[in-house]
Amino acid sequence: MSSSTPTTPISAWLESLRPRTLPLAFASIVVGSAIAAWHGSLKPGVALLALLTAGLLQILSNLANDYGDAVKGSDKEDRIGPLRGMQKGMITQAQMKRALVLTVVLIAIAGGSLIAVACEQPSDVVGFLVLGGLSIVAAITYTVGTKPYGYLGLGDISVLVFFGWLSVAGTYYLQTHTFDSVVMLPATACGLLATAVLNINNLRDIESDRENGKNTLAVRLGPQKARVYHALLLGGAVLCFALFTLFNLRSLWGWLFVLAIPLLVRHALRVLRDPTPVGMRPMLEHMVKAALLANLLFAIGVALS
Repeated sequence: MSSSTPTTPISAWLESLRPRTLPLAFASIVVGSAIAAWHGSLKPGVALLALLTAGLLQILSNLANDYGDAVKGSDKEDRIGPLRGMQKGMITQAQMKRALVLTVVLIAIAGGSLIAVACEQPSDVVGFLVLGGLSIVAAITYTVGTKPYGYLGLGDISVLVFFGWLSVAGTYYLQTHTFDSVVMLPATACGLLATAVLNINNLRDIESDRENGKNTLAVRLGPQKARVYHALLLGGAVLCFALFTLFNLRSLWGWLFVLAIPLLVRHALRVLRDPTPVGMRPMLEHMVKAALLANLLFAIGVALS
């Protein structure tokens, strides 16, 4: 057993659950709820159930990611990123399968409760049941299955859709029962920031992913173009926040998110200037914090407006 191997089953499961990823999943719900509050339609009970459901979906994605990569042998001891419970042999395939089933059951309970509380029309019930099912399938099939889309370079668009468009717009709709296209600007910003987190993860693992046939978008673009793509993701997110604020908010509070721009710029410059995969290891946590700060400042600014 290596020195990096956890000494208890609890620590092994915590590594696979990755609780540090949960705040970013919550951020899109907070942004959608802030826009609902701006329209005078905030429903705290709905928002809390949405937070619970989003957190469970993130956990499902984390567990499925570990399971899929471990089964395919993609995460080996020489990878730069951390090895988790299954890769270290402390969680068996059978145990992880049971954990996946349990998480899906919990998502069904939380999501069902959310739909029961929030939806007022039969068409809404059917629509959100379908979206919930698609979210579960997307979380699992990123790395699990004969042709996981994460191995085909499609993970980025999935993150944009599910962590941006659907999370923010869906949260807004469940509280206001209307759809306003203006919500798609902050929804896109949230999705781009979440995609940037995935891209940093893929830049860190680009060499091992290439060797193991995991053709992420970073692998397909190559290390230099993937870094330029990363800067464009951050710039696009800031632009979406700015356009929403410029055309919809009449208060200086709406520009609160600009306080996060120096952090985003510093992060982008460090990524562009460091060509090594190992240099991306600290950048992952830095990106998560920067994305979370930008989302929260924007949400606070909208609420105060």
